[in-house]
Amino acid sequence: MLEHKKIQNLSDFFTELGKRREKGVYFYRINGYSEEIGKFLYDYYDAARKCGVIIEGKIPNPTEGNLAYYYEMMGNDFQLGMGFIMCSLKKWLPRMNRSQNENVAASIYDSLEELRRSGKTENMLRNAYIKFMCWLYYKFERIVNQLGQERLPKILYVGSVSNYELLLLGVLSNAGCDVVLVQPSGDESYLKLDPQSQKSDRYEGENFGEIPADFSLAKLRQNIEKTVQNQKIFGSEGGFTNCTNAWIEGGGLSDILKEPAARGDREGFFYNCYLRINGVEDKLTYANELYQFYLELKNRKRQIVVVNGSIPNPTTDEIMKIRRTHYTGAEQMIADLQMNIQYPASKILQAVFCRAFAEVMMREAAEPDISLNRLMNKGVYLLCWIKRYQGQLFKNWKKNDTGCFVHMGSCRSANEVLFIKFLARVPADVLILHPDRNEPVMLEDPLLYEINHDTSMVMQRFPEQNAQLHIGTAAYHAERELDTLMYNDSVIFRDRQFVQANTISLQTMDREIRLLWNTEMKYRPNFSTVDGVVNLPVIFSKISGVKDQKTEEYWISVKQLMTPETVVIDQPPFFTSVSPNPIKMYVAEFFRNGKLQRRKIKTHPAYPYGFLREEMQDYILDKLETMIEQRLIRGTFENGTEYTIISVALNLPKQVTRLIQNFDFTKKNPKLIYINTSEVLITLEDSIYTAFLNLLGFDVLFFIPTGYNIDNHFNQKLMEEHQTGTYMYDLQVPDWNTISLTARTSWRDRIFRKG
Repeated sequence: MLEHKKIQNLSDFFTELGKRREKGVYFYRINGYSEEIGKFLYDYYDAARKCGVIIEGKIPNPTEGNLAYYYEMMGNDFQLGMGFIMCSLKKWLPRMNRSQNENVAASIYDSLEELRRSGKTENMLRNAYIKFMCWLYYKFERIVNQLGQERLPKILYVGSVSNYELLLLGVLSNAGCDVVLVQPSGDESYLKLDPQSQKSDRYEGENFGEIPADFSLAKLRQNIEKTVQNQKIFGSEGGFTNCTNAWIEGGGLSDILKEPAARGDREGFFYNCYLRINGVEDKLTYANELYQFYLELKNRKRQIVVVNGSIPNPTTDEIMKIRRTHYTGAEQMIADLQMNIQYPASKILQAVFCRAFAEVMMREAAEPDISLNRLMNKGVYLLCWIKRYQGQLFKNWKKNDTGCFVHMGSCRSANEVLFIKFLARVPADVLILHPDRNEPVMLEDPLLYEINHDTSMVMQRFPEQNAQLHIGTAAYHAERELDTLMYNDSVIFRDRQFVQANTISLQTMDREIRLLWNTEMKYRPNFSTVDGVVNLPVIFSKISGVKDQKTEEYWISVKQLMTPETVVIDQPPFFTSVSPNPIKMYVAEFFRNGKLQRRKIKTHPAYPYGFLREEMQDYILDKLETMIEQRLIRGTFENGTEYTIISVALNLPKQVTRLIQNFDFTKKNPKLIYINTSEVLITLEDSIYTAFLNLLGFDVLFFIPTGYNIDNHFNQKLMEEHQTGTYMYDLQVPDWNTISLTARTSWRDRIFRKG
């Protein structure tokens, strides 16, 4: 073990072990504050961030999960002996070498022995030992294999230290690391500690003021993070920085045509335009204006890239050329991926690329629930596109050169959005043309300047050549406007005009069900569209009993409802708790802290709905979220039923997903018929299944000839019940192929029928 030594000045902390006046470690408590102390803490914080551990407040106590994992790995054994502790450390912290293992074990042993001599019971010693082991693994594992090396790891503790915390810090210090404690003024908790655990020296001086009571590392952290960020982006201080849109006059295309040299002349800045034009000012002149704009850019020798619709995905060859490895954190990954950005002709431009890449990737990393693997995939896509287009946009680049990237149509993917944000932060103008205002918009960016026109126009391609220039006549555009008027919240709708819907359960008479069953949504009572959301009047009913005990007519009446859009369950249960379900093992990942982790679900390898329309995938997840939040199923947020709901909702049969994919909210909706002739209660899974399909817009109709209860799993009254006849038992569901769609009648009935 290493001994604690005295320092002569604060810079001693940054001296390597072999170069110190006395070979040992430093364990100090800061008792005052000055400019010198502030600078030292800044430097020490930075050193601890790079090679050490920073604690502000308290070291969190081991959680139940931490303890469960410890007991699973190590058991409940405990002996106050060096051999036992060394063997345990070897298994628990295998990255330590033999010398580090011995030093840590000896230090733990000494600390526990001190506690024993002070009167602690064996059970208390066991608890202290387990706490030390958990803290070492969950808080200090990153430095245990660096203890005692030339570059000693640093621990910075800011706050009121407890006895056990101080003992553990002593363990680590003795094993080979420096420790600095910072206690805000007025905090005398240190004086109340067990004298045996007060192992630190004080650093104080005559001219030092008190450490402020609200002292924190926030400002130090911000300054260091800013410095580190700049170093990652530029490699050194300074750089070539964007001045985006601050110089424009709001003219749109005319701003982009302004000569780069006339936009501004401040040293160290480049001036670019980042613009989206929504809609068109004049349908008759729009295409020609774009063509003339394109010709003007070409005449001025500006580099131009035009993308129509969406940026082509990277090829396999492009992806394979991106160098990458395994990463443990976002910052490490971004810094390493940056190495793929090369522009030998201009180190200035390369630094700008690196800075822009880091900025957009760090913003992406801050998004909730994004995994490191997902972030890396985004980074790889971004790098592929940078490599693909940098030669086109920045060919023979020199200062004041500004290329132009034109994107025709709104961005259709998150990766495209990321690339556009990158381009907006390098020496290039970015023009996004969004003439069709009905097309959804994904890109949102505080740097983006927008120009909005009320008129919408469909235009698929940017007119780069005369052959691509299609200019509509006044009559042509008038017809398109007529379409807009016709398909605007009336009884005439475009195919799949709407992407959002809410369901309304209809209260009907039993005979009305047959009238409404095959009726399109838009013709049903209470159908409406409000702000682009459809209100779907659906059926959710239970038919109890058999009319006049006529079973043949009963089964015919059921078959008459079996349309091509109908799913039939006639041998329940359909789902049970033991049914095969590949989603079950992942539901804990998909629902955390009371929230559905939508991004994680959609990017997970087991996600089964990736082939559906994007808007329909979002619709399914919206309804899943609604079902959980409204607690429609008994036990939600009480006994884990929410996880069962997720496993059922994300494991719909292929027949159902196909019906959902084809579902147009204004037309015929899909349906489910559920027949139960037995005395078997409906399962929780089947209850979830039927209620979820109803939320999605299915008509759900139960045929229960026995009249038995089927809503025992529902938290509220979800369905209407219709009593249509006598309860009948032990009925057998027929072979539907043998059931005709009309009832057979005798010759006597035909002759003597009424009328």
